[in-house]
Amino acid sequence: MSGSNERWSIADVARLAKVTSRTLRHYHQIGLLEPAGTAANGYRFYGRAELERLQRILLLRELGLGLEKIGEVLAGQADPVAALRAHRVWLLAERDRMSAMAATVDATINALTQGETMSAEELFTGFDENPYEEEAISRWGKEAVSRSTAKYNALTPEQKQAMMDESAAINAELARCHGAGLPAGDAAVQAAVGRHYRWICFHWTPTAAAYVGLGEMYRDDPRFAATYEGAGVPVGYMLEAMTVYAAENLA
Repeated sequence: MSGSNERWSIADVARLAKVTSRTLRHYHQIGLLEPAGTAANGYRFYGRAELERLQRILLLRELGLGLEKIGEVLAGQADPVAALRAHRVWLLAERDRMSAMAATVDATINALTQGETMSAEELFTGFDENPYEEEAISRWGKEAVSRSTAKYNALTPEQKQAMMDESAAINAELARCHGAGLPAGDAAVQAAVGRHYRWICFHWTPTAAAYVGLGEMYRDDPRFAATYEGAGVPVGYMLEAMTVYAAENLA
C-alpha cells in the first residue's frame, strides 16, 4: 500500500512503535491519538498521519512530559516540520552528551584494566557539559556566555540553591496564573515575569528584543519546553507574557 491508502492495524502499530496495544487504546481513550477509522470487523486502523503523530508523542514522552502536557504541546504545533526540527536539535544534543560520557566510561575501563590511574578531572569529563551552551553562544556570543558562566561558578552552594529556589517559585506562580485562566497581560502574570526578568539579569541584561528571543528559544527548544511544560507553564503562554513585559518595560 502507499499514499493515503496505507493502513496499519493496532497490532501493526504496536509492533512498529514498540508500545503495547493497551497503550494505543489508552491514547485513543484520552483523545491523544485517534485511529484513522474502524474496519468492517470492528478493529481500529491507523494511517500515516497517525503514525507521524505517534512518533511526536513518543518523542515528547522521552522529554519527560506527561500525557496531558503532550496533548497541549501537540495542539499548539501548527507546523509539524518545525516541531520535528526542534525535537531533532534535542536528540542530537542528547546523543553528543551521551557519547561524551560513554567515552569517559571507556577511558575508565581501559585505565582500570591497565592498572593506570585517571585524574579526578578525567573521571568526570563530559558529565558537566551544559546542553544549552552552544545555543546560547550562537544567540548572544561566547564572551557574554563566558562571563555568565564565570559569575555563576563564583557563587557559593547556598547562593546557587537560592537561585534554583527562585526559579522554581517563579514557575510555580506562572503555573498558578495559567491555571487560574489569567491572560498573559494580567498584573499578576506580569509581576511573575518581572521576577523572571530580574532572575535572568543575574546572568546578562537582555534588551526587549533579546528577552523576546529568549522566550522564543523556550518555545522552540524541546529541552526548555520540557522544563516549563513539566512545571505547568505552557511555553506559548510564557512567550506571550515575556513579549508583553518586554513591550511595556524594556522598549
